[in-house]
Amino acid sequence: MPESLSPLTPSSIVTTLRAAGCVFAEDEAALLLSTASDPAELAAMVERRTGGLPLEHVLGWAEFCGLRVVVDPGVFVPRRRTEFLVRQAAAPGSGEAVVVDLCCGSGALGAALAAVLPRVELHATDVDPAAVRCARRNVGSLGQVYEGDLFEPLPGSLRGRVDVLLANVPYVPTDDVDLLPAEARVHEPRVALDGGGDGLDVLRRVVAAAPEWLAPGGRLLVETSERQAARAARTVGDSGLVARVVVSEELYATVVIGTRPR
Repeated sequence: MPESLSPLTPSSIVTTLRAAGCVFAEDEAALLLSTASDPAELAAMVERRTGGLPLEHVLGWAEFCGLRVVVDPGVFVPRRRTEFLVRQAAAPGSGEAVVVDLCCGSGALGAALAAVLPRVELHATDVDPAAVRCARRNVGSLGQVYEGDLFEPLPGSLRGRVDVLLANVPYVPTDDVDLLPAEARVHEPRVALDGGGDGLDVLRRVVAAAPEWLAPGGRLLVETSERQAARAARTVGDSGLVARVVVSEELYATVVIGTRPR
């Protein structure tokens, strides 16, 4: 954006953002400058960001797996580390896949997977109405998004047919939610963060039902923390799925994969 459009200069925006605690102030300033359509909008965006609103909510979008994903206010922001889960899900990458994205939030995971696999039948669910509205914008004609709790709103015809079951469930222990950065704690829905006493309550519910929805050879993929990985893998294995843990040190990401035996 030309500087003449606004009394705010790039350097003054960087200074303001840095004073507000934005670690990547230069990068954020560039994004705000390139997104704002006029000086008034730019000033409002800078104010919202320095007030603590997540950058993605200020911009209205997040970059995820090379896509620009719409992220409405109050909707969980897809994390870069979760790109690792999508890469693991896409690894076989051949043929047609029936994909279900549980706790879909903005719909970023399902949309990203549909963008890289040859043919996808995509279904996504979330219990939060705001997330469902956002996900429908991102998924568009790629698939269907349903409002409801985990598997409950899915068509019964999907039982035993799901090739890839994405479940980016909340996994922060309840007592740790208040320790999260304010961007998450204040501006994202608690239902997308709070995983119960040990952080694995929602995962257990997903794992308990997953075998009846997965096709033979189908895979469940869930993100968890490094300290929870062993317990999460045992839970997946106890359900009859073959469990393994994969880790990305680069993205600080841990994913548990459970495969239904053929």
